[in-house]
Amino acid sequence: MSIFDTFIALFTDSTLRTIAIGTMVLGATSGMLGSFAVLRKESLLGDAISHAALPGIVLAFLITGSKESYVLLFGALIVGLIGTVWIRSIVHKTHLKTDTALGLILSIFFGFGILLLTYVQKLPDANQAGLDKYLFGQAATLIDLDVYILIAVTLIALVILFLFWKEFKIMLFDTDYAKTLGFNVKFIDILITFFIVLTIVLGLQTVGVVLMSALLLAPAAAARQWTNSLGKMVLIAAIIGALSGLIGTGISASENNLPTGPVIVIVASAIVLFSFIFSPIRGILFQQLRLHQNRNNLELMKTLQLMYNIAKTHQDFTHPHAIGILNDFRGFSKSSLKKMEEKEWIQIEGNQWKLTAIGFKEAKDMFHSNSLENG
Repeated sequence: MSIFDTFIALFTDSTLRTIAIGTMVLGATSGMLGSFAVLRKESLLGDAISHAALPGIVLAFLITGSKESYVLLFGALIVGLIGTVWIRSIVHKTHLKTDTALGLILSIFFGFGILLLTYVQKLPDANQAGLDKYLFGQAATLIDLDVYILIAVTLIALVILFLFWKEFKIMLFDTDYAKTLGFNVKFIDILITFFIVLTIVLGLQTVGVVLMSALLLAPAAAARQWTNSLGKMVLIAAIIGALSGLIGTGISASENNLPTGPVIVIVASAIVLFSFIFSPIRGILFQQLRLHQNRNNLELMKTLQLMYNIAKTHQDFTHPHAIGILNDFRGFSKSSLKKMEEKEWIQIEGNQWKLTAIGFKEAKDMFHSNSLENG
């Protein structure tokens, strides 16, 4: 099946449509909430919580003996929240920084989860448990009820964002100011963290423990390159996350044995790379173009300044001067003279130039501006 046929099937085949909608909603929610994790400089939070959820999945299976995804994900949610509380406690009660606490919880919980998973695999029903699918996800197991739950969580998150938008925005950029305004900073922090943890847990079935943090952070990182507005960033991140889910699902469905979760993450990573290069605001390409333009402008200004110093010593500043006198000046170039002529700062006749009234005024203003800054 070609990729084109596959994308058509995403909207016509009921099974593929369920998976596509599920991954799109998950991507949109992850991008939306991941924006807050990125701006709060807690990018490792998604990685820590997703890895911390693994022992919760295995413990839920050991305690209940159930292989239902909702039972296992509930266990992941409980342990994920415990991990989050421990991270906050380590930061507040010790001198360790957030990234250190995140790294500790990630390593300890994930190591414990792998230990439990190894133990389960030796049990008589280990082959039927299928717990290892939560490491890398298995989007094909999504059913309509999973999608409904994802949509419900997304709608609730949107309502919470709408109700507490001002509080979230102020707290992101100035927590102390939020406290002085009387906002319950602790409650707001718990609220946004809970939804981030909940989104991570719901995504484990689709993307898996190892890659869920990438889906949480990649759309937000890409969106940050395109805007300085929080509202626009959240919207763009949601769109990028949804597109990553749709495109990744389509590519995965077009080939046999191509896992959906990793493909979605690769698509999201490709969008991040594209944003890093081509974003007009922060993109590497446009930064280099602006740097080149600034160098050219500096060269132009230096040439004009030299001409001004020559012209102001003459009673008539439009007196023609030989071009050769500029040849030893490091800022001089033929392109500079051409641009200055286009701007009507100078006039060139043969091998002589003269400063126009416009050029003299421009250079004089620049000279006085530099004098004030240096003074």
